[in-house]
Amino acid sequence: MLTGVNLLLRVVSTVFNVYLSRRIGAEGIGLVHLVLSVTAMATTAGIGGIRTTTMYLCAEELGRKQEPSIPWILSGCFLYSLFCSAAVASIVYFFAPDISAEWIGVSEAAPALRFFSAFLPVICLSSVMSGLFTAASRIGTLAAVEIAEQLCSMGVTLLLLQIYAGHIPSRAAIAVLFGSGAGACVTLLSLVRIRRKEKNPVGPRIPVARRILSAAVPLALADNLKACISTTENLMVPKRLALFPGTDAPLALFGTVCGMVFPVIMFPAAILFGLAELLIPEMARCSAAASHSRIRYLVRRSLRVTLIYSLAVAGILYLLSDTLCTALYQTDASAPYLRMFSPVIPMLYCDIVTDSMVKGLGQQKICVRYNILTSAMDVAFLYFLLPKYGMNGYYFSFVVTHLLNFILSLRKLLQLTGQKITPYVPVLAVSDALAAGFLCGKIPIMPGRLIAFPMVLLALLQVTGVVRQEDFTWIKQLVTAKTPAPKGRR
Repeated sequence: MLTGVNLLLRVVSTVFNVYLSRRIGAEGIGLVHLVLSVTAMATTAGIGGIRTTTMYLCAEELGRKQEPSIPWILSGCFLYSLFCSAAVASIVYFFAPDISAEWIGVSEAAPALRFFSAFLPVICLSSVMSGLFTAASRIGTLAAVEIAEQLCSMGVTLLLLQIYAGHIPSRAAIAVLFGSGAGACVTLLSLVRIRRKEKNPVGPRIPVARRILSAAVPLALADNLKACISTTENLMVPKRLALFPGTDAPLALFGTVCGMVFPVIMFPAAILFGLAELLIPEMARCSAAASHSRIRYLVRRSLRVTLIYSLAVAGILYLLSDTLCTALYQTDASAPYLRMFSPVIPMLYCDIVTDSMVKGLGQQKICVRYNILTSAMDVAFLYFLLPKYGMNGYYFSFVVTHLLNFILSLRKLLQLTGQKITPYVPVLAVSDALAAGFLCGKIPIMPGRLIAFPMVLLALLQVTGVVRQEDFTWIKQLVTAKTPAPKGRR
């Protein structure tokens, strides 16, 4: 259910992004993306790791059959979130003109940042409630609320684009931020009302401050550092890219890659976000119950399914890059970059799932170290490579830093679980995908490629033994709502 909702919301988001790109152009979408990068950093700082903390601690209590302790954990998380979000919102509001002029480079973006600061506490508090309902596996409730949030956000944004923003990028940013804030209000009010209507047991007061801080602070450090460096990277890329000879419109080029290519690449990942979202509380519950066999099964099955799915997505996007970009953006300017980034999709998708499992096992502090290392490398690479190599330098930095982060996270996950992954399975899977891509690339008709590639890939995976009959049985059990038994060695 969560996967279906995520996919639906991602469809809506992608359609909206295409509409916005056509309305304000590549340079305009680049400016909006810079504004959103700043607000994303502020949101991360305001949340301060509390969403994952709420999910993790509540899942622990549920795993220990201590549900009456959850209200005290929720109260502590609310206080933590209010403090962090109010502090960050004040900073954004008072320093909005300076941030707009010095960081973004467009002083007209200040009103958008101030609109955003008014909604920041609501966004952060709604993340606490979302973490609670996810830990309790209230997926149906979350699905309904998320759909209502997205409809509200899109409706308000589209209305403001029509009656207020026009084709002005700075006003478009206000419309987007105001719409997302309205959606956050819907989420918070809905989840709080549902929680208040339920008769939840309340046990004796328990000390929660230390548990919350020990879980949230490492997450906040990691997330804030990652967001800060990501924002620095986004703000730095157009400026350093302008120094590369022959670059006439660096902001438009930045908007093409980040505002057009990356949404297409990450759109199919919506199917995995439901898995990654639920793996955190599931791993926490299994860890609290000392269910080690279940943990190893989840690691083995999740990584295998993610790898096969991501290879299929990478091949399809690579083969259909020209047709897809022309259909979405009415220009094929982004097609070469889509082909460039398509081969790294398996690494990105597997990293999403791996990171969720590591966090579910309570290893937030190790994530801080990995993010510090790879993020610092990313900024250093971009600073020195962009003026000399342009977008090729950007691509090199992206691949190297993301690959290193994935290797470190996977290594830690295998150490924690004692799981071993035989290399011949991923090697065979990648080889099958390359062979399928080569064969289907000979088909001149694009629809033929779209139909043929998944079929050829699946056939090769079966021939090489990567996909077996037990996998089809497992999928059938999922569809029929039966829990599959943890069988298989791979």
